[in-house]
Amino acid sequence: MSNVSQLKRLGLFDSRVPRYTSYPPATQFKNGVNANMVAGWLDSIPEGAAISLYLHVPFCRRLCWFCACRTQGTKTLDPVIAYVDTVLAELSLLRRHLPRGVRLSRLHWGGGTPTLLPPDQMRRVADAIFAVVPMAEGAEFSVEIDPSEIDAPRMAALAAAGMNRASIGVQDFDPKIQDAIGRQQSFELTGEAVDLIRGHGIASLNADILYGLPHQDRHRISETVQKLLALSPDRVALYGYAHVPWMSKRQVMIPEDALPGNEDRLSLFNTARDLFVADGYAEIGIDHFARPGDGLALAQKAGQLRRNFQGYTDDRAEVLLGLGASSISRFPQGYAQNAPATGAYTGHVREGRLPYTKGHAFTPEDHWRGRMIEQVMCDFRVDSAEMTTRFGLTPAQLQQIFDPVIAQFGGMVKIGPWGLRITPEGRPLARMVANALDAYMAAPTSHSSAV
Repeated sequence: MSNVSQLKRLGLFDSRVPRYTSYPPATQFKNGVNANMVAGWLDSIPEGAAISLYLHVPFCRRLCWFCACRTQGTKTLDPVIAYVDTVLAELSLLRRHLPRGVRLSRLHWGGGTPTLLPPDQMRRVADAIFAVVPMAEGAEFSVEIDPSEIDAPRMAALAAAGMNRASIGVQDFDPKIQDAIGRQQSFELTGEAVDLIRGHGIASLNADILYGLPHQDRHRISETVQKLLALSPDRVALYGYAHVPWMSKRQVMIPEDALPGNEDRLSLFNTARDLFVADGYAEIGIDHFARPGDGLALAQKAGQLRRNFQGYTDDRAEVLLGLGASSISRFPQGYAQNAPATGAYTGHVREGRLPYTKGHAFTPEDHWRGRMIEQVMCDFRVDSAEMTTRFGLTPAQLQQIFDPVIAQFGGMVKIGPWGLRITPEGRPLARMVANALDAYMAAPTSHSSAV
């Protein structure tokens, strides 16, 4: 039986499962986590701790049809600047609870389109953040940059603020595919943005592309990857397009009859992966690639790769603060999400309340299951020694947890005294294996295809 036939028999092409950028997934967040609870979590951060911060800017000049992120279109900067006022007010609320001496290990601006901000507003936001939480030595400051919404003054403002990693969204360079997904962005325009980034001394560059797009075939994705390689990014995320028009209404513009089937999606992924590997990139988890000297590759070698809402990371901070509408914070005690709608978020902050409206408080079981799932997603294994020493699970308990996984996936998964390991042939099943370790049940329509 071919590997594709085995994967088909095991249900890879029929399954919808979480991407496991958190555990439990955000679809499990409830209203019980509120501002009072999270205030206590903030107060308990140790003095001098290294923390991370994510700023969400939910505005775009254009709304790409493929995107399922929480964003809104705007033709003027007025709502963007008003939003910045609210973000700075939220920072003031956070400042009351943060202990002395905290430092940022990672700062990321995402969206939406953070580069919609004019230079003076970029400086204003950066100065306000650093006044509350200064950058630690060796910290990373990354920004998502839309090549059609960047110029020299804005790039200079970001560089002056300390940005040292840039991230650009590519999706696909083929004009026919770009027309089908509402994202016109030529290779030439992207190259100009890359030159601007590097011309301002930003050495580290991330890029995102998608597989599974309408009209995409092996030839087209090969062309896109080859063009992207010519730009020499340090890190690439190769995400599968999630077609969920029942959740993201703008996706009704995508021609469904032009979407590749799930077996074709696997072929598209493998085609792109082989090109990245042939060019010297290390495979990172299920969908990232990195140059050997990049932080992700080094973290993977050291067994320190982590998973968060941005995908894979080498950040080891225990606290991630989400700033802005819909942003999610992570604490040792659980997850807390800001009000998703911009209006509701603004209302909370203007009334002097931390804008947390839902989340999840961890149970003891969440901690060890979450770590198991993170290990599967990062390293394609579960380490029994860590589960025993860190969480107190006995060999008998581990066997009881692993047995159903073996029963479901057979020879694609191995167990031994060292723990559980997914075979190289079984790695496309990683999200399904993680799902088998998940104690929470969610409707399949809440999630994207497993491939």
